[in-house]
Amino acid sequence: MSFFSRFLKFNSQDMAIDLGTANTVVYVRGKGIVLNEPSVVAVETLNGIKRVKAVGDDAKLMMGKTPDSIEAIRPLRDGVIADIDVAEQMIKHFITKVHGGKPNAFRSPEIVICVPSGSTSVERRAIRDAASNAGASEVYLIEEPMAAAIGADMPVTEPIGSMVVDIGGGTTEVAVLSLRGLAYTTSVRAGGDKMDEAIVSYVRRHHNLLIGESTAERIKKDFGIARIPADGTGMTIHIKGRDLVNGVPKEISINQAQIAEALSEPIGTIVEGVRIALENTAPELAADIVDQGIVLTGGGALIAELDELLRDATGLPVTVADDPLTCVAIGTGRAMEDPAFRGVLQQA
Repeated sequence: MSFFSRFLKFNSQDMAIDLGTANTVVYVRGKGIVLNEPSVVAVETLNGIKRVKAVGDDAKLMMGKTPDSIEAIRPLRDGVIADIDVAEQMIKHFITKVHGGKPNAFRSPEIVICVPSGSTSVERRAIRDAASNAGASEVYLIEEPMAAAIGADMPVTEPIGSMVVDIGGGTTEVAVLSLRGLAYTTSVRAGGDKMDEAIVSYVRRHHNLLIGESTAERIKKDFGIARIPADGTGMTIHIKGRDLVNGVPKEISINQAQIAEALSEPIGTIVEGVRIALENTAPELAADIVDQGIVLTGGGALIAELDELLRDATGLPVTVADDPLTCVAIGTGRAMEDPAFRGVLQQA
């Protein structure tokens, strides 16, 4: 049986995985998205032996709160696998969870995984090996910006230039697409993680307060804004952490203008990546982008006023996809199911 006839054969076990730095989203053939959990694994070490204690939501709750014997690990950094053994355990756990906790009750699934467009052959091999060792019968790859564009219903199969900016946890993928291919793509190592780090650094530098990664992420999600609010301050937020001067717990207040200041560097890096992509776009494709505009996907697209900031910086229409958080997973799933997109898949 040929690759495509096998691949397009309906089988509910086959799955598409958006293996993200921050979250892993799983799409099962014929069912849609069935799992969306943090890409976190809690590993317990007892008598020199390591074992997985928790994965996903349960492990995320442990971050920054574990005893010495337990470590909460994020196996992906900057969109690629940093710890292949832990990533393998995480993928295996999610595959088992999707199938109701019965690892032997299903045929080894064919898996499509999205990868950053700038990932190296070594990084892609690590993803393939992790998925294969976790139980996949075959592994196929799709580049992240292509998956995001398919998930956002962009005209990727037509001879029309369109631009997608996928702001993930580890990387921001900027791509110009046409005729099922990437006419230009760049991967900027700035995303949600860099924004969290920028908030931690800002609070430490300006308030002598040390806050954890989870606190910074919550501030970004609930109050993050791309530019200083019109009233000059915006909402006021109360945050708790450890006072670096006295060493005791403390609560302080900051406002959205300060958060915008903290986020200015990573957001500036993303804007610069978009500018560079536009400068390197062929004239005919650039003309299409004037009409089609730029589409934002990924969790970072939810930062308030980011679309307006990009609109001002480029002079182009900028829209946020309907469901930016799951765009990549939906696009990866559609590429697995729909023969129209078969050309965008790569055999790992």
